[in-house]
This record gives sequence, C-alpha cells and structure tokens, in this order.
Amino acid sequence: ILAINRAEDEKVLSVNIEVSTDKILSYLESKLIKNDKSFVVDTVKDAIADSFKRLIYPSIEREIRSELTDKANIVAIENFSKNLEALLLQPPIKEKVVLAYDPGFTNGCKLAVVDKNGKYLKSCVIYPFSKNSKDVENSKLILKNLINQYNVDIIAIGNGTASRESEALVSNIIKEIPRNVKYIIVSEAGASIYSTEKVAIEEFPNLSPNERSAVSIGRRLQDPLSELVKIPPNGIGVGLYQHDVPQKELKESLDFVVSKAVNSVGVNINTASRSLLKYVSGINSKNIDKIIEYREANGKIKSRDEIKKKKILTDKTFEQAIGFLRITDGTNILDVTDIHPESYPQTLELLKSIDCTLEDIGTDKLKEKLENYDIENSNLNIDKYTLEDIIKSLIKPNRDPRDDMPKPLLKSDVLKVEDLKVGMKLQGTVRNVIDFGAFVDIGLHNDGLVHISKMTDKYIKHPSEILSVGDIIDVYVIDIDLGKEKVSLSLLEPKN
Repeated sequence: ILAINRAEDEKVLSVNIEVSTDKILSYLESKLIKNDKSFVVDTVKDAIADSFKRLIYPSIEREIRSELTDKANIVAIENFSKNLEALLLQPPIKEKVVLAYDPGFTNGCKLAVVDKNGKYLKSCVIYPFSKNSKDVENSKLILKNLINQYNVDIIAIGNGTASRESEALVSNIIKEIPRNVKYIIVSEAGASIYSTEKVAIEEFPNLSPNERSAVSIGRRLQDPLSELVKIPPNGIGVGLYQHDVPQKELKESLDFVVSKAVNSVGVNINTASRSLLKYVSGINSKNIDKIIEYREANGKIKSRDEIKKKKILTDKTFEQAIGFLRITDGTNILDVTDIHPESYPQTLELLKSIDCTLEDIGTDKLKEKLENYDIENSNLNIDKYTLEDIIKSLIKPNRDPRDDMPKPLLKSDVLKVEDLKVGMKLQGTVRNVIDFGAFVDIGLHNDGLVHISKMTDKYIKHPSEILSVGDIIDVYVIDIDLGKEKVSLSLLEPKN
C-alpha cells in the first residue's frame, strides 16, 4: 500500500478501485425507486448515477484508501520498531582496537582508529581506487602502517559505495600482515547524519564530517547502543518507507524503543554521553547537565548514595532512574547491578541467610548457592518477584542482555558470487526484516533475500516471527542471478 501511495504521488501510476458500476446502480435503484411506472423514474435514475459517480464512489474510495493506509502505517512503524530494537541490542565487541573504514570512490576512503575504549586516536583519507598507481600503493602502505602502529584487531568497513571493493583490498592487505586481523562489514546507516549533528561537532570539533562518520562506524561495532543513540532513530535505515509514514507517530514509537533498549542494558553514569543519558527513564536535560557538571568538577561518581547525598538528582528522579544507572569500580559492589537501592537491605538479608557477604559477589560459591536457592519456601520478608530479580542480579552482577546474543561474524577473506553454487550452505547476518522476507549479508556486494515462503514449513504472518536484525543464521543458496548479482536464499535445508 505504501509503495502504491508513493508511486501515485510521484505520478508513476494512477490508482483507482474498480467496481461493477452497473450492479451497484441496479442495487441503489431497487432500493430507491418504489414505482417503476412513475414519470420521474428516468430523472431519479439520472440522479442516482450522478450522485454515485460524483459523490458516493469518490467518498467510499477515499475512505477505503485511507483505512488501508492507516493499517499500512501501523504495520510499517511496528516493523521499523522491532528492527531498530534488534539493531540496538546487538552484542558489543569489547576490548578490541578498531580501524574504521568509510569507503568511497571519488572522495577517497576515510579511515579512523579508535582504541579499546572507543577513544579516537587517528584519522586520514586514502585513495585506493585512484587511476594514479602511486595513490594506490600509498593507500596500501598507510593501511598496513595504521594496523601495525596501533595494533589493530578488527577493521570495520562501512557498507556504502565501494564497500565490496574495499573489502577485497582489506582482505588482501591482512593476508600480508603477521598480526591476526579480522574485518567485518558494518551498516553505516545514519553515520553521515551523525557527522553533522551538534553532538558530533561537540565531540570532534577539529575533525571533518567525513572523519566523524568513520569514527561512528568504528564505535558502533564496539558498542552499537552507545553510538546509535546519537543518531535520530528515523535516520537508521532498518525498515521500509520510513519517510512515508506519519513522522510524529514514528518518532514516538522509535523513541520508546530506544529508551527501552537503553534501560534494559543500563548506563554507566561515569562514562555515558548526553545522547545515552537522555533515554534513561525519569532523566531530563537539567538532570543531564547536573550529572556532567558534577563529573567534570569532582571526577568519578563513586556510589549511588553519593548521587542522592549530593543532590545530583532530585529524590523523585533518583527513585525512578537509579536502577538503570550503574557505577563500576565504586565503593558499593551493588551499584554495578540493576538492584534498586530500596532493595539493598533485602539483598543483604538474603546474603546473610545463605552465609555470604558482599565480598562473595561474583564468586562461584555465591553463584552455586543462589542457583540452588528455594524461592518458593523462602522465609525472608521479600516478595517472590523482587527475590527472583535480586538473585538474577547477584548471579550476574554486571549482566548485559546483549552478552547472550550471537557475536557478529568476523571475516578474513572475500566471497564472490561466482563462488556460489545452488544448495551451498552459508552463514550470514540479517540486515533488514520486511513484510515479504529478510535481507541477509552473506559477504556479497548485494544482500541475499530469504523470501517469507522459504523461512519455515509452518504458516507465519510476518518474517519477524522467525528472524530479527542482527541474527547470525545458516542459509542455503536456492537461486543465483550472475547478471544482476542477486542471490535467493532459504532457511530450509534442501531435500535430496
């Protein structure tokens, strides 16, 4: 429906609803003409035909089109929201030095190195696809030098123009280097938007927009959530027709998704950016200003109690937000968990009942006791659900729901469409889930399509019942179009 609407707006096609006019007119005449012998029958028939053509039909057509569009908007926004949530909750690649590679032909390829903590180290531009052989050789030399100088672990290549050509270059370079370097194709959707936003200018005032864009590509591999929150949610291309749906409803839905993702992961109050803090439940811009001012004046916040005592947050805001704010290496180990300070007394009571202390948090001894704890027959003055949450938090004190998800696929060699054969099994990453299927990155120039009919033998209403953005899946090649470099895939194993 949204595709038809857009095509109609662009004057590519015209749309109308075809009906049996004679049948409708006959029906209306049978309802309205009581005496077919009357001398005004022809006049009434003309009036019925005119009112149908000029008033009734256009009105009903508009009503039907409007209803279909409303339904389409709801489905599109829901689908966009599901995809965005899956993208935000992709597992981070921690403790790795990343060389971000923003590919391009005419304006060269932008490179940026970020350290294990996401700190910007170096950026430059290379021209590996220049007609000048000196530029090409110099580009290869710069790449090798950066990898060796900064002990790069992973090269993150943006998936835009010249991406696959860059992949071939990087693949050849890392074969010539003794270091164990891998590469990965990263979605660069929204990176150019971020590069000109106020938040990017404040972060990197001395870098060009192209260099900021490269830094964003590298950081979104290290911690997708922390980096993607800096981009307006509707600028992250995971869905269909996001510019055609009502923007107010889309923004509200996507803002809710981002907030939900941020709060489910939790935020380190000492390192979180403004962009991340603004999505924490209960926190507003004034609170963010106070947090950042306090950090700059006093250094690291050492405990949740300090936040309360120093009035960094009001009592009401503290109560609402503190469970989502984490403090690592602080004075109270419970501050790294998602246990609310209101439940600290019950937590201590639980630890005492199993002959443990705060010092035991993170040990196998405590984990074993908690895993065998009989919640149903507990004598503690704690309700069942709070007790369950406390136990989960103590078993994994710094738990991150993203850690349980499959890690992104790192590669060291290029796959060409000529290498494929029908029936071949491949591993890929889901890049987008839409109504008719899912696009999967298997390492080719174009993502392969898994049509909804090739996902399962069972009936499903939508591909999101089976797949989410970021999923690592096994697929089978079922058709190859060498001319268009298009590949059709299936989740179903071919039958011999």
